[in-house]
Amino acid sequence: MTRTNSSAAVRSVSPVWLVLAGIASVQLGASVAKSLFDEVSPSTIVWLRLVTSALVLVAVARPVLRGKTRQDWLVVLGYGASLGCMNWAIYQSFQRIPLGLAVTIEFVGPLTLAVLGSRRLRDLAWVGLAGIGVLLLGFERTDLDLAGVAYAVLAGAAWAAYILLSAETGARWRGLDGLAVASIVATLLLSPVALGRYGDQLADLRIVLIGALVGLLSSVVPYTCELVALRSIKPSVFSVLMSLEPAAAALAGIVVLGELLAPVQWLAMACVVVASVGATRTGRSLAEPVPD
Repeated sequence: MTRTNSSAAVRSVSPVWLVLAGIASVQLGASVAKSLFDEVSPSTIVWLRLVTSALVLVAVARPVLRGKTRQDWLVVLGYGASLGCMNWAIYQSFQRIPLGLAVTIEFVGPLTLAVLGSRRLRDLAWVGLAGIGVLLLGFERTDLDLAGVAYAVLAGAAWAAYILLSAETGARWRGLDGLAVASIVATLLLSPVALGRYGDQLADLRIVLIGALVGLLSSVVPYTCELVALRSIKPSVFSVLMSLEPAAAALAGIVVLGELLAPVQWLAMACVVVASVGATRTGRSLAEPVPD
């Protein structure tokens, strides 16, 4: 099949299915990554993921660096820092608590941002519902590690910062340039840890190849699906679909890792998913589209 025919085939797929495929790919990548945590540090896998996505994005975007102002660089540096922190923190959380619970807690960050962007007082009810969901997790302490919860909260805060900086980066950098540069920044920030403290882990070719696979599954495939989907789908619909991330993470955890959740934990997750859908339909978008 030629490249033209392949592109046409991708465009012919429903944008909803593309978004769902991207979500499934992200969580499959996360579950594959977690399966390696008995052998390597989460920092190593995150670094390999970021290296892979940075290489692909730079090759595709070929970012133009000349002519940028000091403010342009400050924005993209912040964007890269939030990207790196978000990925590093959530993988640290994955190591300590089930996938579905980590993503559920992380999702409170962008959810809160969505509601804060709304002018309707009633939208605070969505934060309240999400809060109830998080509190419910406290009733089932078997799989909850406080450090894992804290890392998920940090990842959620970084995700919120990433969303805020995404629009500003898109306004200052054309196409995928900003995302490509931000990926390089995130990679460089994690390099001292990955290459220093855990550098010996990169000597195993199998780990490197699986880390590259995680990068493809968790970054390259979702970015591609979302870019194509956002050309023909409303951002509000896109955000509603993205609200399914916690459930997708839980299913990936069950299928790949055998992480079974208690009924109370499923109820907690349902609260956050419903709150995310509600906030998206009445407030601002939970997820900013990747700039064209």
